[in-house]
Amino acid sequence: MLSGKTAIIFDACFGFYSEDYFREMLVMERKRTERSQKPFLFVLVDINSPHKITRDSHFSRKIKLFIQASTREVDIKGWYDRHHTIGIIYTEYNPQSKETILAKIRAGLDVSFGAELSKYMTITSTSFPEIIKEPEKEDAVADSRFYPSPHKRIESNKVARVIKRCIDMAGSLVAILLFSPLFIIIPIIIKFTSKGPVFFMQKRVGQGGRLFTFLKFRSMRVQKDCSVHKEFIKQYIKKSDSAQKSGGQKIYKMKNDPRVTPIGKFIRKTSIDELPQLFNVLIGDMSLVGPRPAIPYEVEEYDIWHKRRVLEVKPGITGYWQVKGRSKTSFEVMVRMDLQYIRQWSLLWDIKIICQTPFAVFKGAY
Repeated sequence: MLSGKTAIIFDACFGFYSEDYFREMLVMERKRTERSQKPFLFVLVDINSPHKITRDSHFSRKIKLFIQASTREVDIKGWYDRHHTIGIIYTEYNPQSKETILAKIRAGLDVSFGAELSKYMTITSTSFPEIIKEPEKEDAVADSRFYPSPHKRIESNKVARVIKRCIDMAGSLVAILLFSPLFIIIPIIIKFTSKGPVFFMQKRVGQGGRLFTFLKFRSMRVQKDCSVHKEFIKQYIKKSDSAQKSGGQKIYKMKNDPRVTPIGKFIRKTSIDELPQLFNVLIGDMSLVGPRPAIPYEVEEYDIWHKRRVLEVKPGITGYWQVKGRSKTSFEVMVRMDLQYIRQWSLLWDIKIICQTPFAVFKGAY
């Protein structure tokens, strides 16, 4: 029998973890896999029984029998949804043994609950790392169960995040009104200096892997071929010397990009091209402060742990990397700065970043 606080998170009666702690363990296992590269299998058993499930000794015994028959001691098991869904994490498993594991689970249900009752129980499974075959599609999102909102169970943090959303809405509205002359002038200049639309629209990866339409003032000549940028991103992430060094500096953007128009160079250097993203913030796709939104083909090149920067929080117009690193840091440093922001997030830090943004813009970037 466990005692103290542990007795609350580990249900000795059922032999596995309570819902809150099991979900914490799922996130911890994901983080462990990000470092070790060793996959795990996440299985859910939904109890869709026509019979009422109660927490009595009879049902407890059936649960124990099922756990003993279907798992190893090193596997993590518990309630994913209390009294409705059992969760099991098969750690460091061999992907080739997946079907064998699922067959063992089904057999364990039949033996422990009986064929009549177990036929109402459904089994679903997901391997981590996930395999997304078509990342450009709208429905190609990451599994949010592996990337829950940070500290979502802390009530004070919930309030802070509601306040953050209110700041986003109010701040974007005020900024749109403040910069309204530029929303008239810049489109006119763009139309008179180059052929093509005023706005550049592109699919970007938002919180949870959801794709959204990202807005900017167009600063480049119209062309559908993005192979040059794709190759640059690929080499940059892989720390290629050709992508990492330009004039002895590590850069994130391409210096002297031939695709950029003359007026485009100015609006990019002053970050005026970013202003339309205020509408992305207003509708909730982005936040004023957060990691920069990634392009789908960029995410394809990410290592497992890199993906946390685009999955755990909303992307932002400005952020910790934007004001401290901007275009002169390596990709890995940028990711670590974004993850630091995610871990240590607070309203005060957001306000500090917003206040530092004008100075970062004044310094300029490529």
